[in-house]
Amino acid sequence: MSLAGNILGISELEVERVDRDKGIEVYARPTKRPLCIYCQHKGVRIKATYQRTLKHTRQGNQVMTLHLTCPKYHCPQCRRYFRHRFKGVRPRFRASEAFRLEVFEAHDGGVTQRKLTLTHSISPATVERWYQNHCRLRRSERANRPCPKVLGIDEHFFTRKRGYATTLVDLKRNKVFDVVLGRSEASLGRYLKALPGRDNVRLIVMDMSETYRAIARRYFPNAMIVADRFHVIRLVNQHFLKAWQDHDPEGRKNRGLISLMRRHEWRLSPEQRDNLGTYLNAFPVLNALYEAKQRLNRLLLLKTLTRKRAERALPKLLRLIKQLHASPLHRLANTLTSWLEPVTAMWRFSKSNGVTEGFHNKMEMMSRRAYGFRNFENYRLRVLTHCGWDGIINRV
Repeated sequence: MSLAGNILGISELEVERVDRDKGIEVYARPTKRPLCIYCQHKGVRIKATYQRTLKHTRQGNQVMTLHLTCPKYHCPQCRRYFRHRFKGVRPRFRASEAFRLEVFEAHDGGVTQRKLTLTHSISPATVERWYQNHCRLRRSERANRPCPKVLGIDEHFFTRKRGYATTLVDLKRNKVFDVVLGRSEASLGRYLKALPGRDNVRLIVMDMSETYRAIARRYFPNAMIVADRFHVIRLVNQHFLKAWQDHDPEGRKNRGLISLMRRHEWRLSPEQRDNLGTYLNAFPVLNALYEAKQRLNRLLLLKTLTRKRAERALPKLLRLIKQLHASPLHRLANTLTSWLEPVTAMWRFSKSNGVTEGFHNKMEMMSRRAYGFRNFENYRLRVLTHCGWDGIINRV
């Protein structure tokens, strides 16, 4: 590569002159003739030349414009014609790939379209079109990716008009696999039927949703369902707080007591434990429910157990659930009985939907920055670009 090529980022260029006024105007031509693109013959000849003008990066606050003298070649061996091809410049494009990528990264980093029209001398429609093209380019690189073996499924809100969307996350690589509009089997069934490699899924992490469990059993027959630990613990706390409301409505309004009740017992200070004990002693039934909740949480928080340790812990959980059946927490006991296999599967694995919830926060920030999305495909394209891809694509 020549010195000019090193500076400009385009190989084999000879700069003829540079004019500076409102911008940087660079006039250049190729330094040598290429091989025939059809038969790889060396002895091509120049049939004609034409001028090509395109934007190429920025130097300081000025846009660099390249005026390239482009030869049109003729091959005497195969008798075919072709135009000179520059590395980093696509045919019939008015801007180099470096310039388009620069605009994409600036807009992706938060620079508005209006600001880019002033700094890069392009229209807002061009900024949006280039941004969408780069997003599709990134998305196309993962179009044939295999279905992940460890899959996380959860829902998130899209718009009031379109409702909710379902997020599928590769929990092994911590990347969003796909986003599908809807959260019912009727809206997801067609997509899941056409999903390639769904028989390879071995583990599915989800909250305690009957709809998602039915979908997982039908469309992922080889996968084990694992309940998300956060949602299970939250469900236990919700049922306990409801029972507290029935026993002492006035005490349930005390924000200090609510904070103590929600915490795990082993995270309370001695003073906090004494204050809570003084209150619970006045309500024997509530005190018994609190102790049962703490024992249940200790069992549910176990993880990465061996098979033997899980078999030893299972009878304790079953006895505790049996006790809850005869208490005000009987609805919680029914739910845990129905979800016993996914709940006990939490003991063997450490995967959870915490990564999925983190992606939902990022999706919400993307929607806020865009002042909302009406087109779901545009929203899905941006989510897969920012949450489902590693690295930057550099393609000629």
